Amino acid sequence: MNIPFVDLKTQYLSIKQEIDKAIFEVLNDANFIGGEQIGDFESKFASLYGVKHVIGVANGTDAIYIVLKMLGIGVGDEVITTASSWISTAETITQTGAKPIFVDIDPETYTINPGLIEEKITKRTKAIIPVHLYGQMADIVAIKNICDKHNLYLIEDCAQSHFSEEKGRLAGRYGVAGTFSFYPGKNLGAYGDAGCIITDDDLLAEKCRMFANHGALKKHEHQIEGINSRLDTLQAAVLNVKANYIINWTNSRISNATFYNTTLKNVEEITLPIVRNNTKHTFHLYVIRTKKRDALKEHLRSMGIQTAIHYPTALPNLTAYKYLGHSRDDYPVASRYQDEIISIPMYPEISKEQMEYVCNGIKSFFKL
Repeated sequence: MNIPFVDLKTQYLSIKQEIDKAIFEVLNDANFIGGEQIGDFESKFASLYGVKHVIGVANGTDAIYIVLKMLGIGVGDEVITTASSWISTAETITQTGAKPIFVDIDPETYTINPGLIEEKITKRTKAIIPVHLYGQMADIVAIKNICDKHNLYLIEDCAQSHFSEEKGRLAGRYGVAGTFSFYPGKNLGAYGDAGCIITDDDLLAEKCRMFANHGALKKHEHQIEGINSRLDTLQAAVLNVKANYIINWTNSRISNATFYNTTLKNVEEITLPIVRNNTKHTFHLYVIRTKKRDALKEHLRSMGIQTAIHYPTALPNLTAYKYLGHSRDDYPVASRYQDEIISIPMYPEISKEQMEYVCNGIKSFFKL
């Protein structure tokens, strides 16, 4: 049996008629930039999230960068973020001219450890960007309290946490803004790059929309210099269809994670993901940990089971950040876990039979 890590084709086939119709309408109208589908999606996502403003942009990386720029963060400033994430979270800080300040991760949740944040705050610190990783929200209440205490901006990176919750409040609703990626493999994914910013701040929303559109709210009326980061009509049309299914897909992910938890709970040589109290973990990824990671990955590959590693190198250990002079010992948890984590197949459409095959593969490796 071959088990893909993500099966986007099966998802497409399940809603093929609606997707094809939505794409055909865009092609028929030939309105590829600025079509009405963009506003429709922004309104739909705003309604689902209960937020005032949704600004569609070209991708999740731009979403972070735009928010940072429009908050006035730049040269001489510092922004605190996690030691374990995709590079987008950190590189956008550098792109503004500011300096990324890394904080090690919580050993149970893999998200930024709030107990280590305050020692990194200086007079140059302007913001904190926690990443709600794998679908698990960071301890956002504790982080917000730190931001409020030190008068710092809180920007939530929600690229992997669509519709995750803490105490009934959705990811992205605690900070001044939340940023999302709709990369195809995300829980809510387009058929190309896409992203958005959410905020309840009227002025920030207007500035972000302006900056993302060459500094103009109306064509040719450029109030500032901006960038070109627009959600295109085709991607918005796809997202409009998929948004109707995201809640059911999310529930399926949670159900699938429960199956994995139950079936693998007696495998003592692996560590399963936890779910923090009073939260909803939406399982963008199902990540386990084992000291025999590489051998397990090869064993599963030999059985036709595709896996991935998110992420093989902690951010401070990347060559890109060598100039900061960090060592692995500066971030002991993130540095150790980069050699132990492995993501196994997780998507709404995966069948019980497929998950059983994955679990049996893991058990056979550990001779259970």
